[in-house]
Amino acid sequence: MRAPRILAVASAIDLDFRYGCTPAWWQLWKGMYEAGVDLVVTPYRGRPVESPWWRVAPNPAYREGESYQAVRDALARLKGDRYLRRAEASPEESGFDKLTREAVRRFVTPRWRRHLERLVEREHPDAVLVFTVPMAHLRGIPTFLRERYGLPVVFYDGDVPMSLPEYGGMDTGFNPYHGADPSEYDCVLSNSEGGIPRLLELGARRAEALFWAADPEFFAPLEVEKEVDVFFYGYGDKFRRDWMGTMVGEPSRLAPKLDFALGGLDFQGDTGAARLLGDVPFNAFARAISAARVNLNLTRRPHATVPSSSTSRPFELAASGAAIVSNPHAGIEHWFEPGREVVVVESVEEAVSTYRDLVSDPGQAEEMGRRARERVLDEHTYAHRARRLLELVGLGSGVHA
Repeated sequence: MRAPRILAVASAIDLDFRYGCTPAWWQLWKGMYEAGVDLVVTPYRGRPVESPWWRVAPNPAYREGESYQAVRDALARLKGDRYLRRAEASPEESGFDKLTREAVRRFVTPRWRRHLERLVEREHPDAVLVFTVPMAHLRGIPTFLRERYGLPVVFYDGDVPMSLPEYGGMDTGFNPYHGADPSEYDCVLSNSEGGIPRLLELGARRAEALFWAADPEFFAPLEVEKEVDVFFYGYGDKFRRDWMGTMVGEPSRLAPKLDFALGGLDFQGDTGAARLLGDVPFNAFARAISAARVNLNLTRRPHATVPSSSTSRPFELAASGAAIVSNPHAGIEHWFEPGREVVVVESVEEAVSTYRDLVSDPGQAEEMGRRARERVLDEHTYAHRARRLLELVGLGSGVHA
């Protein structure tokens, strides 16, 4: 038997891009290393970033990708905004999107096919995994790799249901399923159990859930001074502005003695009297969590309403021993016990009352955080997810030499 070898195509490896999935990929890949996987990662956007846990291969279309992003950024600035934003419900594919997809098909996809062909012949992997790359941009490649090399090719979409056509994904990227063919892949994995029927409807031959988690060595309670009463960190407030108003904006006005702070960028809605801290570097995130008496989990509407659609944040907060207060999230009870490991609130009044109770009773907050971390250690680490991933790919028992 030898260690399983996996070739991964990743949306990005560089944390500077602030893609929400990238820190989770790092933790999952570390978990795969700990499970004995020899992992080679090639990025779809940006440069490769080496680590102790994986090897890298170059991005064959680096210049094209950065040039395209520069054009998008310039167009957004002309509109007086940071991003080219989409509607939150059933966004249509724009003319610019269609032009981009055609250019990718003609010039980028063939280059990626040659690149992956060379990598497969050099590395002899046991499987190819694609991590949230726009599916249409690799169209035809999974079929080619399977037919030529007999390899399983698996797609992992970490953004379901946000990535589905009816939501269109985040404003920082593409509408992932326009022009795509999920049936090319042996399996489509996703972070959402409730999204599986929709993935099958879109053409996936097999779809399975692989939830997010946390690395408990990185996300751990830290002995730091409490600096904030109520803290939230996130990439913007698209799909969650209503809950931002309910859990941050209005409570911060009703409870002026509580100190509210927001980390992150691109908050367009009601932030009330909360202090805006700006971006929090990933290496400082665990400290920021520990420095808050109460941490908020504000799940975007698609994830909150499609059952059991996991996001990274509750697992990261729980692993850090945080006292978590969350908006309603369908299926959260599958991961954490409401009232014991997390508090779910449904109104401004409930939010204010909960914040006051937890801030005034540090022992209660600490005990809830302790229970949440124990749950992560028992069920929700990336070591758990890595083992499950190998089972789903068919490599759970190792590989014959």
